[in-house]
Amino acid sequence: MAPSKTTYMFNYHYQSLKLTTKIAVFLLFFSMTCSNIQAQIGKPQTKPGNKAVNQKSKPAINNSKGSLPASNSRVSNNGNKINSGNIKSEGNKVSNVGNKTNNIGSGNKKTNIGSGNNSNNTNIKTGNKVNIDNSKNNNININVNNSTHINNGYPRKSYRPYTRPPYRYGGMNFYCHFGYSYHPYRPFYWGPVWHPWGFFITAMAATAIIISIENQQYHYDQGVYYVASNGGYTVVQAPVGATITTLPPNTQTVVVNETVNNYYYGGTYYEKSDKGYTVVPPTAGTIVEQLPEGAKEEKIGDQIFMKLGEVYYQPIKKDGKDMYEVVNVEKDDSK
Repeated sequence: MAPSKTTYMFNYHYQSLKLTTKIAVFLLFFSMTCSNIQAQIGKPQTKPGNKAVNQKSKPAINNSKGSLPASNSRVSNNGNKINSGNIKSEGNKVSNVGNKTNNIGSGNKKTNIGSGNNSNNTNIKTGNKVNIDNSKNNNININVNNSTHINNGYPRKSYRPYTRPPYRYGGMNFYCHFGYSYHPYRPFYWGPVWHPWGFFITAMAATAIIISIENQQYHYDQGVYYVASNGGYTVVQAPVGATITTLPPNTQTVVVNETVNNYYYGGTYYEKSDKGYTVVPPTAGTIVEQLPEGAKEEKIGDQIFMKLGEVYYQPIKKDGKDMYEVVNVEKDDSK
């Protein structure tokens, strides 16, 4: 039997109402979804477990030509702390593990980032510059500074009177027992263990001994005196008063007077004492055959003298040999 018109209309309205309900539910869900998305977009995002970055405390990173020359390097500043990380610069790696209190320097402050026993030091200074010293401890630098010496004063006066008039120039008198005879200066070397004043070494020999003179420590080894300097030891003039028990090899005996001899080695004069051999200033009139490296020619008027430390030497001729005489220099009071 065919459905009646009333039944047909009922089914039609029922289906329409059902479709309208579905559309309304869909639109409501869509509206709520859009509201949530909009709320999420407008809300600032913070990763869980991380503190917010304090923009005011973050130091400025200088990307100019003097800044960190690092590649793939990272410096984090959360609450003024530098986190663990690696700074790579031209293949050199410096790790900072666990150092949370090191601040990137500003003004005149400097921060050292160390990495265990690594001998390379990295200094982070103003402008985030990184300076890396790639030198190794086994490098030996040899530098000679001939101006390095200890002022031991002027020579002691001669034991015998001068029969020759002094050479006068510039208000000074230069007394010598022998006449002036110029000859070229040729530095003399006392063997492989001897070094001139100013010579620098990085390690001291095990045979060296320590000598203290007037609260200054010297390292003595085979006729050479050293003082500690930056990164090593520098050869200096022997301090007056230093006493050794044995003279170095190739020491020369020089005559001071009829009863006194000195012992000459590398520009240093020794005199026999109760405890051994003591460093003394040279005595005017003493004659030596050689002068060490470090002596300088000094033209005084028409004559050329040699000067070693504070001591003047006049070139002379004795027994047909080129030698040097210690000069007695005094102020000219005749005018």
